[in-house]
Amino acid sequence: MYSYYKEKTVAIKIYNTLSNRKEDFIPQKENEISMYVCGITPYDDVHLGHARAYVAFDIIKRHFIKRGFTINHVQNFTDVDDKIVARSQEKKIKPSELVKTYIDDYFLQMEKLNILKAKKYPKVTEMIVEIIRFIQILLDREIAYEIDGNVYFSIEKFKDYGKLSKRNIDDLKTRARISTDENKRNAYDFSLWKKAKENEGIDSAWDSPWGKGRPGWHIECSVMASEFLGDTIDIHGGGQDLIFPHHENEIAQSESKTGKTFVKYWIHNGFVTVNKEKMSKSLNNFFTLKDIFDKYNPRVVRYYFLTQHYKSQLDFSDAGLQSARSALAGLDEAYFRLSDAVSKISKVTDKDLLDLQDDFFNSLDDDFNSEKALVYIHELKNIILNELGGVSEGRLAQLKNIFEDLMQNSLGITLQNLNNDCDENLQKLLDDRIEARKNKNWELADNIRKQLDEKGYKIVDNKDGTSVLVKKI
Repeated sequence: MYSYYKEKTVAIKIYNTLSNRKEDFIPQKENEISMYVCGITPYDDVHLGHARAYVAFDIIKRHFIKRGFTINHVQNFTDVDDKIVARSQEKKIKPSELVKTYIDDYFLQMEKLNILKAKKYPKVTEMIVEIIRFIQILLDREIAYEIDGNVYFSIEKFKDYGKLSKRNIDDLKTRARISTDENKRNAYDFSLWKKAKENEGIDSAWDSPWGKGRPGWHIECSVMASEFLGDTIDIHGGGQDLIFPHHENEIAQSESKTGKTFVKYWIHNGFVTVNKEKMSKSLNNFFTLKDIFDKYNPRVVRYYFLTQHYKSQLDFSDAGLQSARSALAGLDEAYFRLSDAVSKISKVTDKDLLDLQDDFFNSLDDDFNSEKALVYIHELKNIILNELGGVSEGRLAQLKNIFEDLMQNSLGITLQNLNNDCDENLQKLLDDRIEARKNKNWELADNIRKQLDEKGYKIVDNKDGTSVLVKKI
């Protein structure tokens, strides 16, 4: 699809959690970006928190692509974990079977949200050799220590520990008494390798120089990121809940091994609350995407996520979703009217439209501000509705081009085709209503409108007497 950009130097700013400020984005390689995003632990259905994160990073990825960058995007699956072991035992199936079920479901739900796929999805179980090699290097340098088959990272050996989360190592040491593992030298020393327990089964343990066991959570991401993206990566992302201890520990072990900066830009999306309360199963306000999609179209859910800046806390509510549904329906209606009025493609040349595009992209240049970008989408919608029937088809074609490009390519909100699933019976009802309106038979026209409404369709009447059928969302 055609898109236009003025000849200018693109300056993208990113809020870097490491520095706690916006910074100009400068990749290590010109026009090429390495990006690692923490993936799910596949022991349960994906939920709202997952969706918020992956929509946020999808917008980031799409904007970099629009600005001419190539993205080497890696996202892992943590397919080795205590929760996986517990859930597989509960269901009396192998951990590998449990993992496959929920990974398959993850891809299904992400497809509904129109999330672009990563270049690679490594799994922990595929990286055991590399993980053991990484841990051994830390042991050889006496940055880690082994006790009875368990290997721990010593946070005292990394002088910059706490630089991401802004936690003081002396304060952590003072609170060391909270440890539940008396073998550790410091309560905040973290596991690199966990000794196998007798009841966990062979699917969850591997041979190592320290005995049978499995990797700790943090080491997994360090290894997968470095193996596929190198010692230093441009962007590492995830939810705010991962800043400490997960991402803090990734920095410590990675930089201890390589002596290099692990990540240049750390990006973290905000939490999701539900009706102002933290999402939690104990509060009975924990929603999976399956739950939500049973009630709301995934397009509506994606739009709703974009109404707030990715760093902001998002309060998820029925009222918010209803508002998003109404706003998206208004955009759909404008697009249907426009599609009905024009068919040919025309290059964008009108200055006001070029300026509007620039404003849209500039808002995303500023730390991927989707909330502000939506303002320009609705400004474009108003232009469309005001100009229908009053301007040339070439002008309308330009509007259609821009609307499709911004909505689908940048925001990832798919546009429904005009009368996309209108069968013969529905089309006949629509034609009968058009005829009734021509004959001023308002009672019949209204009756047909009600029939179509009951079937889940809305009629959009144009000024020239034509009508189009829109499936309600």
